[in-house]
Amino acid sequence: MTEQVPALAEHEDRWILPFRGLRVTQILVDFAFGLRLDDVGEVRIGGKATLGWVAAGVRPETITLDPERQDVVAGLAVFNTDVLSAVAFKSGSLRIVFSSGHVLRAEPDPQYEAWTTSGPGGMSIVSLPGGGLAVWSPRP
Repeated sequence: MTEQVPALAEHEDRWILPFRGLRVTQILVDFAFGLRLDDVGEVRIGGKATLGWVAAGVRPETITLDPERQDVVAGLAVFNTDVLSAVAFKSGSLRIVFSSGHVLRAEPDPQYEAWTTSGPGGMSIVSLPGGGLAVWSPRP
């Protein structure tokens, strides 16, 4: 029996990442803020990101995560939660919604690759300096 590789779905302005239902099993902190998603995927954010709430009216605060200064402790809140949706916008932005109600957002950086993702079958997406994405689809 061959294992089905989750689909990376392209739309007009975004890519739907194949992370729905995966759990954040590890948080990595070095020069970036990283999330390991089960043993299937990984997200690494090298620039500033924000952590807020999907229902902003209930909890309006948004916290800035700054990996360069290792100011990412608020990001620990998504540990052991499930990904409800993960979207890479063709503009270079990233949005991940978690079962805890948190939403993590990262914007493109004018000079650097702000974030990267990797997933099943060799899938990889990189936010390019100045905006846009480089996309490597999964191998069958």
